[in-house]
Amino acid sequence: MSVELLGGRILAPYFGSSIYVWGSIITIFMMALSVGYLIGGRLSLHQPSLFRYGLFFIIAAIALTPVIVFANAWMDAVFVRIEDPRYGSLVASTVLFFIPTAILGMIAPYSVRLVVESTTTSGQVAGALYFVSTLGSALGTLMTSFYLVLWFDMNTIISVMIAALLIAGVAAMAADRFFPIEDIGNQTVTNPMEANA
Repeated sequence: MSVELLGGRILAPYFGSSIYVWGSIITIFMMALSVGYLIGGRLSLHQPSLFRYGLFFIIAAIALTPVIVFANAWMDAVFVRIEDPRYGSLVASTVLFFIPTAILGMIAPYSVRLVVESTTTSGQVAGALYFVSTLGSALGTLMTSFYLVLWFDMNTIISVMIAALLIAGVAAMAADRFFPIEDIGNQTVTNPMEANA
């Protein structure tokens, strides 16, 4: 959610902050998350581990880095070719945010697969994970919109997000090395999407 809010700030100098722009941003983020949920759920079926889980965070951090480095150049290129704020903002949002958001979306279903031990507790575990995830998104939205954008520039905020993703990824990989989940492949849940039902 923090990245989504910052996306509005990035696009505003080029396409404004109209309903078209925010509609484009929200659409792209929702589509990217849906793709990420689907891919993450399927990947969780094949030898899930904390090491691979950590890779999601690290790859997401890498995919988010171009937003800092190339955002202005990409925005200039899109604006020159598509001045209509509806389609220009849609293309710009896709170029900047689709891939990192899709990768971040892969984390949720994979988390469910790692934590669920049986079908009898799958609903409770999924509910708890999505509670934590949604609460974190809400707090991140408030912090970003009320404070962070006033205290820091956008590149600094995104850099901190990237650092947090890298730390989380390395921590997951370290946990896999010292506390491997050896029996996860034998757990009874065969489809992570069932855990969300």
